[in-house]
Formats: sequence, C-alpha cells, structure tokens
Amino acid sequence: QVQLVESGGGLVQAGGSLRLSCEVSGSFFSINALGWYRQAPGKQRETVATVTGVGTTNYADSVKGRFTVSRDNAKNTVFLQMNSLKPEDTAVYYCNAIIKAYYYTPDYNHYWGQGTQVTVSS
Repeated sequence: QVQLVESGGGLVQAGGSLRLSCEVSGSFFSINALGWYRQAPGKQRETVATVTGVGTTNYADSVKGRFTVSRDNAKNTVFLQMNSLKPEDTAVYYCNAIIKAYYYTPDYNHYWGQGTQVTVSS
C-alpha cells in the first residue's frame, strides 16, 4: 500500500512564503515523476510543478520564478517552495507520485495525497 502524506500548508499574507512537503511511503519498486497540483474552489485541478526521476522540472506559467520543486530521493520526499505568494495561489495543493510497483512490470500507477490547504490573504 502506497501512501502520500503532505504537510506545510497554511495561511499566509500576500508576498509571503510557504514550503510544502510530501513523503511517499509503502511498498513499491521505484518512483518516477513527482509533482504538485492544485485545485481552487469552482475550478479544475491544475498542474503546478513536476520533477522527474533525473531532476528535470516543469512549472505552470503562473508560478514560474516564484515556486521551486525539488525532491530528496533518499527520503522519497518532494518539496514545493512557494515564494511571493499571491491571493490567486489559494487552493488545495495535492502531491502526486508516479510509481512502479514491481521491477518485473512495465506499468506505472498514479498516487495522490490527501491535499493541504494553502490560503493567501491580500
């Protein structure tokens, strides 16, 4: 059973910073890509930032230059450093992991965390 546990959300004023963490635990062979997504009230879930197994990162245009995604492979953890936060960054942030369950299977499965609320006040 694979679990993703997020932490680090909260309430911050515009211009402030937060750091989200997501630890992946359980039984699996390897983790491929890790990423952060968010969903604001009344909107669809959107990609915020992703990082591949070799460290290649990708960001939504709306967060480029403000957010930084990183991973600690030894701890199976992904981070999202969020700086210069804006009210429009307010959303529930979800961690995602693409995981290979067994070495002998080519299949990868997506797993999601429970979400952590980020609220940015103006």
